This record gives sequence, structure tokens and C-alpha cells, in this order.
Amino acid sequence: MFILLAVCAGPLLAQTAQNGDYRLALPDHNGQLKWSIDGFKIIENSAKPNGREIGLRGRDAWGRLTFLGFLFLAPEAAPLTSATCRDAALAQDKKTNTTLKVLKTSEIPRPGGLPVDLVTFSAANRDGSVGYRVRGFVATGDICGDLKFYSVKPISDDDGDLKKVFLSYQMDPNYTPQFSDVSLYAQVLFLAHEYRAAAPIFEKALAMVPVDGAPFRSATFARRVMRDQAGMSYGIAGDFKKARSIFEKGTTEDPDYPMYYYNLACADAGESKLSEARLHLQQAFDRKANLNPGETMPVATQDDSFLPYKGNEEFWAFLERLQSGK
Repeated sequence: MFILLAVCAGPLLAQTAQNGDYRLALPDHNGQLKWSIDGFKIIENSAKPNGREIGLRGRDAWGRLTFLGFLFLAPEAAPLTSATCRDAALAQDKKTNTTLKVLKTSEIPRPGGLPVDLVTFSAANRDGSVGYRVRGFVATGDICGDLKFYSVKPISDDDGDLKKVFLSYQMDPNYTPQFSDVSLYAQVLFLAHEYRAAAPIFEKALAMVPVDGAPFRSATFARRVMRDQAGMSYGIAGDFKKARSIFEKGTTEDPDYPMYYYNLACADAGESKLSEARLHLQQAFDRKANLNPGETMPVATQDDSFLPYKGNEEFWAFLERLQSGK
């Protein structure tokens, strides 16, 4: 199989929360949704393969309050307002849950900015219990932000902590997606096994790596991760030609990094090109001293890409010698 860099997921997913500040952006559309809240832990990230929606779920340390935040391109006709986005979402919810009862609606005006339209409601949970929700919407053009808090106990937008959150809740419609936004979206798709959708977004992120490589430790490290993720996504999706072109370009631009050669060998094996696989594996292991900090060379004799050829005595003996270093 193509080898995933174990160090990749952490730095990317960590971008969704820094010091209680949450940020969401789409990979190909202007706009950033943001809010601040302390004491919550992210428990789930989500992204749509079409690039039109990103979300995250967080829960407080006591498990009493959960939030679900989304930024999405709305199917409703533009131009949207915060109120029309709220009303469309409520109408859809009422179709699927006839027990929904609106308790209160309100608006937080923002002179010079987009207002936040709020709704407090209750609805039956799947187990028959009553759940309580406070939901805030902010929208403009064709993009909408939706931030929902839910609890088994009554909650309201008048609650001090929630009021503070929604006062911080806003959208910048002119924000241009940055490297961290694009790489995050791609990584969420990758971890959801949406490899075909993740691949071109990783490619886009590769072209956007900043000078300092943040959130990675360097630009070189960031480029290696993005290139590996893009190539692996194409390869796992079955597009070996595209995967090969990405890794081959890596060997030209960064010829000392071993994983480009190793993943080329995986592509070779996927196409039953064992002579090429041997060459690329040898090149990879010859450069193993140039791995990124924290990386180790894969165990080729345990790799799913090469296991189908275990019956090929010559090729397997080569793998064993390579792995042993003899």
C-alpha cells in the first residue's frame, strides 16, 4: 500500500482549534467562519467530497454540552441572509422531526458586518427524550455558517457562556483560503477514505506551501507531506499514472527523500512492474538516512503492495535482503 506519513494528521487537524479559537474555510471559495469557546474538545471532523461543506463537532469535558459547526455553500438561491439560511435549515429539520418546537428567535446585529440570527428550540431525540438546541446562522451570497449547541437540559442564547460564544461568532466573506485551510480539508477527506476527492485538494495545497511551512516544522517538510498525501490519494483511488507523475516530480525536486521512491515502487507493484519496483526500492533504502524526523522506513515484506508477489522467489529474496540491510 502507499505509505501514509503518521505525522501528518495531527498538525493538520489541530488547525481547527487554537486557544479556543475555531476557524472553518472551504478549499475553493472565499469566506471564513470563526468563533471562540474554551473547554471543548474536538471529537469529529467532516468534509463533503464536492468541496462545498466542512464541519466539526466538539464536546465539553463533562459531556453535558456539544457543539456542531458547519460552513457550507447553500443550495438555496443566492443572495442569502442570515435569516433566510436559518429559516431554510429549520424548514428542513421540521420535515425530518415533526416534534421540533421553536422556543425563541433573535438576532445579534453587527454594524458594518453580518448579523447572527439565532433560534432556540426543542425536539425529540431518537430515544424519545427531549433535546434542547441553540443554533446560530450567519450568511451572505451563497455561503452560510451554522453553529449549533445541544444538550439534554434546557439551554438558551441568554445563557452567559453561549451568549459570549455567539458574540464572537462571525463570518469574513472576503477571506481567501490559505494553505492550512486547504490541507485540512484534504486531510479530513483522506481520513474518511474519500481518496479520489482528497487527491486534487492535496495537489492544490502543495502549490500553496508557505515559506515557513506552518503548521509543519519547515516548508520542505510540508511539501513532502502534501506530495506524499496527493500521490497516495491518487494511487489508492487507482490512478497510478497520476500518482507516478507526482512522485516522479518529487524525485526531481527533492531527490534525497526516500519515500518518493518507495511510493513509486508501490505504484510499480500495482502495475506488476517488478523490475521498476526493485529499482525504486533500492533507491529508497539507499536514502533512508534522509527520512523526516520521527519517520521510519516501511517494512517492505509486510507491505500489501508487495505481498501478492511473495511466490516470486527472486523478488521476495530481494525484499528480504533489502530489509535486512545486507
